[in-house]
Amino acid sequence: MKLNLRRPIAFIDLETTGVNVSSDRIVEISVLKINPNGIEEWMISRINPEMPIPPKSTEIHGITDADVANAPKFREIAKNLATFLAGSDLAGFNAIKFDIPVLAEEFLRVNIDFNFLERKYVDVQVIFHKKEQRTLTAAYKFYCGKELENAHSSKADTQATYEVLQAQLDMYGDLENDVEKLADFSAYNNLVDFAGRIIYDENGVEVFNFGKHKGKTVEEVFRDDPSYYSWMMNGDFPLYTKRILTKLKLSSSGKAQQ
Repeated sequence: MKLNLRRPIAFIDLETTGVNVSSDRIVEISVLKINPNGIEEWMISRINPEMPIPPKSTEIHGITDADVANAPKFREIAKNLATFLAGSDLAGFNAIKFDIPVLAEEFLRVNIDFNFLERKYVDVQVIFHKKEQRTLTAAYKFYCGKELENAHSSKADTQATYEVLQAQLDMYGDLENDVEKLADFSAYNNLVDFAGRIIYDENGVEVFNFGKHKGKTVEEVFRDDPSYYSWMMNGDFPLYTKRILTKLKLSSSGKAQQ
């Protein structure tokens, strides 16, 4: 089933130096942009992560330090990538918890103001796990009847993810062919930041989702424990989490002055 699109949607897959959103870096990115008229566009690049690739990561995706030694650094492709993604919703396999947060960190490191908040996110893995509880390789075989060759090659994984979503729309009559509805189905706990440190409660209010203040509103914590903001800003939290936290801090300060 073809996707019913109001605006482009970009399927993203990253290969990285590891799985730490805060500190690991991209070594390869593949983006497949599907336009409302059905035209497909690709942007693929190896990236020099400016840090060694651990052997365990190379075992997974097959990319070595030598493979990316002469590749562009992220800052050298960031503007073109941001332009390529402009006006697009985003999709991927485990993208909400990994690929999109890692990409957000990379943009923030090079001071590219890419607005992630204005986009819808469709996570094919969430749909798959809610329906079948499997991996991408199994999803590709289950939905598409194909074996996923070159798994953990970012282009192969990106192409497979796009095909799986099309097949999911064919298989599940209750899935609406609408990016906004698919994004709602893909959502994790109404996240405020990608890492899930802050979420919306049932009333749409931002609350902390970890630590000693779990379940308390951000505004309440800023009022009763003002040092908590500094602790988080100096801690090992993703840059995007800190950016959201700062926006909430400024908003809270504005309310207090009224």
